[in-house]
Amino acid sequence: MDFTIGEEERALEETAARVARDLLAPRAAAHDEAASFVGDNLAELGKLGFLGLNLREEEGGAGASSLGISLVVERVAGACAATASAMTAHYLATDAIAIAGTDAQKAQWLPAAAEGRALGAFALSEPQAGSNPTDMTTRGEAVEGGWHLTGTKQWITNGGFADFLVVFARTDPAAGARGLSAFLVGRDAPGFRKGAAERTMGLKGAPVFELGFDCRLPADALLGPAGSGFKTAMAVLDRGRVEIASMALGIAGAAFEAARDWAKQRQVGGRPIADLQGLQWMLADMHAELEAARLLTWRAALARDSGHRFAREAAVAKLYASEMAGRVTDAALQIHGGYGYSRALPLERYARDARILRIFEGSSEIQRNIIARELLR
Repeated sequence: MDFTIGEEERALEETAARVARDLLAPRAAAHDEAASFVGDNLAELGKLGFLGLNLREEEGGAGASSLGISLVVERVAGACAATASAMTAHYLATDAIAIAGTDAQKAQWLPAAAEGRALGAFALSEPQAGSNPTDMTTRGEAVEGGWHLTGTKQWITNGGFADFLVVFARTDPAAGARGLSAFLVGRDAPGFRKGAAERTMGLKGAPVFELGFDCRLPADALLGPAGSGFKTAMAVLDRGRVEIASMALGIAGAAFEAARDWAKQRQVGGRPIADLQGLQWMLADMHAELEAARLLTWRAALARDSGHRFAREAAVAKLYASEMAGRVTDAALQIHGGYGYSRALPLERYARDARILRIFEGSSEIQRNIIARELLR
């Protein structure tokens, strides 16, 4: 397997690194402190074409490789994980349209989404249906001239700011997973209601929302054939799990670099703490875990571009990288001692932001289920 980074991918990474350093990192603490939406950052990323990296050129996007997307997400997350979360949530929505949409639906939303003129959200989870989408109670009923969409979604990133939403609903209650369908809903749809932003532990600049629907939708709001929603959602989530793994790399990498630099500067008894073997071993373990997670993530990215099934590779990368991020950010905070626990430094933010990675887009437990299922096929 060839992990060589091509010229286009390297150029993307270099641009992302510059923007992350000069623009995103200086704003990250303020967005976290105020729990203010990172819309200003997304606007800048849209100008660079970063909001359309996952889309083909004929869809208005950049046609980037999955490895290129991974490199960009890692750099963005290392500077401001909330921005990476909002950006990758946008990718989920546009991936769904790219996978299942008609030519008219793609033309309506994808070029604007790629340029940052329209923000997307992916509305799958519900108050009582997170890990198992087939438990959802949101309904899509066929009515004269279209559909009647009713129900509630929860934990929806970008939900309160999105211009369009991909909403999943049960259209055939008796058909199980084959009874789920996807719908395109504009933010101005009559009967669409957004609740207040949830108060969360981390990623405060990318708030999540409860959303309510009592909407009459036209017939062409259906995304893909009726009953194909579960298949669309699973295909999108496989893609998204590679991006979550990349987010984990970015957050953990920033924490590791901060810990390494701190160890060389911090003096105890007239010597830098980097001279202590116990701390050296901590740094070595952190580095080894990061390298392992990076290789798993890159393998999943290459598998995604292969055109073949990559559910197992995506689940392995997401599972290992997200759990690695928890361990590495905790160790980095520990190396900083009391300063790490202080909000004057970003270590505590890294730890808070990393925690959700083991939950959303499929918890660690769900990833283990997927891996086991794929192994036993």
